[in-house]
Amino acid sequence: MSAGRWRGRILPAAPGSGVTRLELFYDLVFVLSFLNVTVLLAASLSVRTLLAGLVVLALLWWCWVSFAALGNVVRTDQGVLPLIGVVTVLALFVLNLSLPQAFTSRPGGPPGPLVFAACYLIIRAVQVLVVLTRADAPGRAALRFGLPLLASVTLIVVAGALPEQPGVGPTWLRVALWAAAVVIEFTAGGRVRNVGLAVVSAAHWAERYALILLIALGESIISLGLGPKPAVGLPLSWAVIVASVFGVTTIAALWWMYFDTLAPALEQKLHRTRDVDERAAFARDVYAYLHLPLVVGIILFALGLKRYLAVIADPHVDPWQVRAVGLDNRVLFAGVIIYIVGLLALWVRASHRVRLLPTVTVVALAVVLLPAGRLPAVAGLAVLAAACVALVLAGLRTGDPLRRHVRQVALQEQIATEQEQSEWRRRHL
Repeated sequence: MSAGRWRGRILPAAPGSGVTRLELFYDLVFVLSFLNVTVLLAASLSVRTLLAGLVVLALLWWCWVSFAALGNVVRTDQGVLPLIGVVTVLALFVLNLSLPQAFTSRPGGPPGPLVFAACYLIIRAVQVLVVLTRADAPGRAALRFGLPLLASVTLIVVAGALPEQPGVGPTWLRVALWAAAVVIEFTAGGRVRNVGLAVVSAAHWAERYALILLIALGESIISLGLGPKPAVGLPLSWAVIVASVFGVTTIAALWWMYFDTLAPALEQKLHRTRDVDERAAFARDVYAYLHLPLVVGIILFALGLKRYLAVIADPHVDPWQVRAVGLDNRVLFAGVIIYIVGLLALWVRASHRVRLLPTVTVVALAVVLLPAGRLPAVAGLAVLAAACVALVLAGLRTGDPLRRHVRQVALQEQIATEQEQSEWRRRHL
């Protein structure tokens, strides 16, 4: 089919476009991929496997960022885009299956690294092809988008073709090649304005990132509810119940830190940015780049929490006195610290000022991180939950006029939107 016929079957988005139900369906599969990175780490958690998992997560994140950006310039639920979305979901699901073997293959099956590379190429290639049909200069766009994709996939394939060392896990060379692929993708993505792309709908852009974060938090609770594998089939204990309550409390506090004020403030800032280049730079920095630490923090916290519960559920130890060992406690606390640092970075980029209270909390958590391994696992979770809840409550007690203003504007916008929709439905439905 010619490019002209493709262009006619791909409808452009409008400034008032919102997130479609089809995009939410895709996001569920993407977040499943994010959380499945913990499967890659759970078998043997070490510094090297942790870095490998973060590199895989970064690549998956860039797949999602590209798909979210695509939905901002074209209507993903119209024309041929749903079919392209189905291809993306199928490739993503196979990629999910290959995640446990993304770095090392197992005998008797297809090579995991090459399967991952092939699926990644399909997902990103269909995104690039759609962009080329909408670009004013397809040749230039092909160079800007196609060459980085080919370079990153080549690095992943080369890493997959390296000789394997049974029982060793991902080698440092493989991790380095994957990291180079991440650098190429993120660097090239930062220059999208050079091919004429822009943020068409600020509401859609902000909502996509808010929803992906919401789904990640929700699926971390689902993952927690399914329980750690060592605890399956064991009698329910009070220690597991208490630890789970502390875990859910922490997740709720993480939700509040972002959605209470920060999310609407960022969206309002994006709406107020009228210059096309400044809006694109703000959307790139605040959302495409600085939301990644939030997702990383959630994934690390979910991983640490599952491993904590596995330790607490062990029937051969005292659940109230047992301690987490190795990287487990550090991953748990580090996930929350990375999340809060990401929130601070968002505030700084959006308002060009540092918020004192969250900064002090990050320093306090970092100090607690060192001796946390000497605390019983349940007590460590209690300390973490208490710190996060205290941060939320302190933010509510400060009487910040910025918070009141942001929330009031968000409420007024919601009421105005509801009135317009009600009037349109009254006249046409």
